[in-house]
Amino acid sequence: MSKNVRVLVIDDDEIIRETLAISLEDEDYIVDRAGNGKEAIEKSYANLYNVAIIDFRLPDIEGTKLLGKLKETKPKMGKIMLTGYPTMDNAIAALNERADAFFIKPVNLELLREKINELVKEQEEMRALLEYSREALEVAQRIGSRIAVT
Repeated sequence: MSKNVRVLVIDDDEIIRETLAISLEDEDYIVDRAGNGKEAIEKSYANLYNVAIIDFRLPDIEGTKLLGKLKETKPKMGKIMLTGYPTMDNAIAALNERADAFFIKPVNLELLREKINELVKEQEEMRALLEYSREALEVAQRIGSRIAVT
């Protein structure tokens, strides 16, 4: 599943960012990195990502606020919050901003990969459904135009 899956890892802690990135790259994910919110937003405008992994606390923006901004740039991108500060308020804030998952550091890499794959599968199913709907609409339009002509 990981072939051609693009992930943006956003964390100000270089060790965590690199550990996550290398772990995902070892599983054939295509990984990009950002150390702050500004860099993440710039990269999300310039590139397509299936999933963003977002640290809750960044030097220039709170992770939940970044969730909203990324939703504006790439609404279909999966968004996973990652925090070293696991409180009920943090989890609620992340879910209110439509995070697809909330993980606590240190993250279980196997569970993280499972969630990424789940989000990508949902994206693929949505893409297939949209394609099917487009084709059905084209057929209906062709049938409608034939009926109107005869």
